[in-house]
Amino acid sequence: MEFVFNAFVTLLVVVDPLGLAPIFAALTRGFSDKQKRESAIRGTLLGTAILFLFALAGDVLLEALGIGLPAFRIAGGLLLFLLALDMVFARPSGIRATSVREQEEESYQQDISVFPLAIPLLAGPGAITTVLLYTGGSGAGQVALFMAVLFVILLLTLGSLLLAPRVMRLFGETGANVLSRVLGVLLAALAVQFVIDGLQSSLA
Repeated sequence: MEFVFNAFVTLLVVVDPLGLAPIFAALTRGFSDKQKRESAIRGTLLGTAILFLFALAGDVLLEALGIGLPAFRIAGGLLLFLLALDMVFARPSGIRATSVREQEEESYQQDISVFPLAIPLLAGPGAITTVLLYTGGSGAGQVALFMAVLFVILLLTLGSLLLAPRVMRLFGETGANVLSRVLGVLLAALAVQFVIDGLQSSLA
C-alpha cells in the first residue's frame, strides 16, 4: 500500500495534471473544440505509450547502459529534487522546458500532440526518471501495480486537458500556484528518500 501511495504522489507531482491545464490552454488557443479534444487524446496516448515502454523495458535499458540501480536512484533522486525546488520557488523548470530551437519548431506546426505535449510535458525526463526509479529491480507484481497507478494519473491528466478552461476557472492562478508549492515539498521529501536508498544500496 505504501508503494502505491508513494508512486501515486510522485507521479501526480511530476506529471502535474493540474499544472498542464493552463499550458494546454495556451498551446491550443485558436483551435476548434474538436482540434483541442483530438490533440489532448493523441498527446496523452503517445505519452502513455512512451512511459509504459520505459516501465516494461527499464531494467533492460539500464543493464545495456551498464548503469546500476543504486547509481540511478541517486541520480534520479537529485533530478527530482531539482524539479521540486523549481516547484516550491515557482521557477521555470529546465527539466520540462523546451529549447529555443524546439520553440521555433513548435511555432511552425499546428499539431502540438507529439511536441510539446507528449514530449516533454507528459513523458519528459522527470516522468521517465520516476518510471525507472519505481520499476527498476521490481518484481512483475510491483511493475503491474505501478503501471496501474500511472494509467490512473494519465487519465486524470487527460481529464484536466479536456476540461482545461473549467479547471482554470475553478482553481485560478493563485490556487494552482499554492497547490504546486505544496506538492513540490512532498516531491522533495520523496527525492531525498530515493537518494538515501541509493546510498544505502551502494554501501551495503
